[in-house]
Amino acid sequence: AVNPKCSVELIGLESEPVVPRQAIAHQLMVQWSSPRPQLLRELADSHQVQAPQLKAQLLIGDARTTIGQVSRSGFQADGIFLDPFSPPKCPQLWTVEFLGLVRKCLQPTGRLATYSCAASVREALRLVGFKIGSTISVGRRSPGTIASLTDDDLFPLSQQEQEHLHTRAAIPYRDPQLKDPANIICQRQRAEQQSSTLEVTSHWKKRWSTSGN
Repeated sequence: AVNPKCSVELIGLESEPVVPRQAIAHQLMVQWSSPRPQLLRELADSHQVQAPQLKAQLLIGDARTTIGQVSRSGFQADGIFLDPFSPPKCPQLWTVEFLGLVRKCLQPTGRLATYSCAASVREALRLVGFKIGSTISVGRRSPGTIASLTDDDLFPLSQQEQEHLHTRAAIPYRDPQLKDPANIICQRQRAEQQSSTLEVTSHWKKRWSTSGN
């Protein structure tokens, strides 16, 4: 509505082709007007769409591999929505190494948004060069995270959120070769947490729960 003549280029990463097809089967697009549902069905079936004002591609496979394809192609996004399963369930896509590749695919003035406010995720984003801020909560009590290469227009973290980044919960996931299974990545993080001198996260929680915040 704001810019009806804009042209959109979209690249999506999915592990299995059944995922977008299931979204369609569950009627998740019924609220959208034509031609968006038709174009997304075509994308789910053929993995690419070329239409007026839209060029879309769906890359199937381990995102740790396909993000490399995107990076090498020189694609630079204005916006990235990072939406894997939760960090404990899918740590592969929240590691410092993976997010470093994601960063290479973002325009200098672009934005990355994710539903996660996990301290490990926010610290990983900071380690690869992002500035971070909070988003309003949508459908849940916790806020999300927005990241940029500059701190322009970012809503600052609260004191509670800032202190969270100085606890053991903020120790990020690491996957040096971008090929380790989830259990190995989680074990690596736990070992680093156990040997860390950072504040124990339960102490941070207790401090804020007793302070009335």
